[in-house]
Amino acid sequence: MRRIFAAIAMLAALAGCQNGGDGAKNQARMEPFAVDIPDNANLVADADGWISLFDGKTLEGWRGYRMHKMPTGWHVTDEGELYFDGKGKGDIVTTHQFADFELALEWKISPGGNSGIFYRVSEDDTATYFTGPEMQVLDNGAHKDGKNPLTSAGSNYALHAPSRDVTRPVGEYNEARIVVQGNHVEQWLNGEKLVAYELHSPGWNELVANSKFSKMSNYGKNRTGHIALQDHGNEVWYRNIRIRLLDAAPGNAK
Repeated sequence: MRRIFAAIAMLAALAGCQNGGDGAKNQARMEPFAVDIPDNANLVADADGWISLFDGKTLEGWRGYRMHKMPTGWHVTDEGELYFDGKGKGDIVTTHQFADFELALEWKISPGGNSGIFYRVSEDDTATYFTGPEMQVLDNGAHKDGKNPLTSAGSNYALHAPSRDVTRPVGEYNEARIVVQGNHVEQWLNGEKLVAYELHSPGWNELVANSKFSKMSNYGKNRTGHIALQDHGNEVWYRNIRIRLLDAAPGNAK
């Protein structure tokens, strides 16, 4: 195993350049954090290369963001789902980190609910969204974010809108897939590719610079990191969470 030491010592948030937004408030001094990161060589894949990240029985392989244990509110249901009850507090991350991969899972959101799936998250900042891009999980019909395609279900949150709304009715599961290979990213929902983009490209850099993420100096810059699931204060269910490791795209890895 390798030990990762993450420490933040931010004396001021981009002094004078920030407008007092969320990013400026959150980039504060943090206590050092250390955690053991398991070696991916020990992960067991099936004949097609898929590795289960959730066994449907326990919370093994997950913990709270910047925590050594699971936060309250996350449970395993009798139906084998990873369920957040909306009453606890804290995003969760995989104990392992991943660089190039295909992530597949199913999600079901509560009426008016909001959650998210993040990738390449590091624990050297205030929150998961300070470093990890997010595939939005949302009830498009009842949540205000559903009115803006940039923040609707399936979007690369606040940066890339899905090509169309393919979500199923609330109460039904949606099948999500995120492919991350080098700098190339694809987001799929219910069998359709909704979003594709290139990290660190001129287009990406321009979008980030003109968004709230411009205040987050490490946003989208990690070459590897955790998968994270978001506590947004609403009930959400996940199941069949699995990952397949990929080689970095030739000439595309940063």
